[in-house]
Amino acid sequence: MRDLAVTLIVIGSIPYILMRPYVGILMMAWLGYMNPHRLSWGFATDMPFVFIMAIVTMIGMVFSKEKIGKLPIKAETILLFLFLAWMGITTIFALEPSLAKPQYEKVIKIQVITILTMLLITDKKRVLLLIWVIVMSLGFYGFKGGIFTITSGGGFHVMGPLGTFIGGNNEIGLALVMTLPLMYYLLQQQSKKIIKLGMMALMFLTAVAILGTQSRGALVGIVMMGAYLVLKSKRKFTFLIVLAAVIPIILTFMPQSWWDRMHTIKAYEQDESALGRINAWNFAMNLASARPLGGGYEVFKQPWFSMYAPDPDVVHDAHSIYFEVLGEHGFVGLALFLALLLTTWFSGRKIIRTCRGKEDLLWAENLARMLQVSLAGYMVCGAFLGLAYFDYVYHIVAIMVLLKVIVLGQADDNSPLKRAGRLAAK
Repeated sequence: MRDLAVTLIVIGSIPYILMRPYVGILMMAWLGYMNPHRLSWGFATDMPFVFIMAIVTMIGMVFSKEKIGKLPIKAETILLFLFLAWMGITTIFALEPSLAKPQYEKVIKIQVITILTMLLITDKKRVLLLIWVIVMSLGFYGFKGGIFTITSGGGFHVMGPLGTFIGGNNEIGLALVMTLPLMYYLLQQQSKKIIKLGMMALMFLTAVAILGTQSRGALVGIVMMGAYLVLKSKRKFTFLIVLAAVIPIILTFMPQSWWDRMHTIKAYEQDESALGRINAWNFAMNLASARPLGGGYEVFKQPWFSMYAPDPDVVHDAHSIYFEVLGEHGFVGLALFLALLLTTWFSGRKIIRTCRGKEDLLWAENLARMLQVSLAGYMVCGAFLGLAYFDYVYHIVAIMVLLKVIVLGQADDNSPLKRAGRLAAK
């Protein structure tokens, strides 16, 4: 039944996508983040629904009467294309060419969706719809994981859908950390009490689910993000009071095994996993120093550890977005990756300054703040997790670019010179 339901929803959306291609972006976000087909057990499990939606969306762009936006040429898009081009070069010279090429193709497919998002999500309504789809898709796992943690006594790891970017406990922990600020944004936007209460409950369960993943990186991320969220909030004292009341309640659901695992953050020198990561990080630095192009995708393998790792017998994935990019694409790749993230964050500052004091742009100011918090969560959690090519962060980049285009365009339209011109025309 699940297979049939998901398939019918996908097929039923096709006419709407052909008429209004932006609906395809919403469908791809739903399929990409919630992965409803992965929750079934039959023919739909391995169906390439996102690929189908991408093709239908591009057909709709050709034949639809709706006006398609232009690709915003901003610092972020330029850096994104430079990063993609550089990764193409490192793939040509990859140490594991048979593994690197499929991974690069996968990254290109992710970026096609990022570009389609910037072309089709062109106004406030569509931006907010996309935020809702992302929040509710990942919020499903926050709700489910929170209930599971409470009812199971926190004795088991919260996991994501198998076979996806967020299948592991660390990965779903990162995704939920990034989603909490967007939940808070939607809470701010609501006036109906029932929806506000529902969002507050979802945020609580999502926080429980994040701890229920028993991911040490997610714990560090949610602590740092919580502090940053307080700084970004306009009601800092109220937020601190709420956190002081809620955190002890959440921690009561955590078993002793959780406390023991989190304690290893301080005693990392006794933890084999942490030592393996440090060895992999040194491997990435040595490799990037020896090869300016890095090793290409999927280079964290035994033959290359024997050449570049301090301990050649301890083979470990990077488990860090920074060392993952460094090892695979060298110092130039890491510089482009960091520049993309930091430029996106500073765009948020520009948006906030532009919107300050303008009631009609308050929605954009608050969204820019929460996008910054979400990005900060990714950058902190990502230090301990290898998700450099996670489509979610590139969606954050795309939304920030779109927000900048919408806000700056609206601010420009309201400038004294343009207002005078419109009055003169009348």
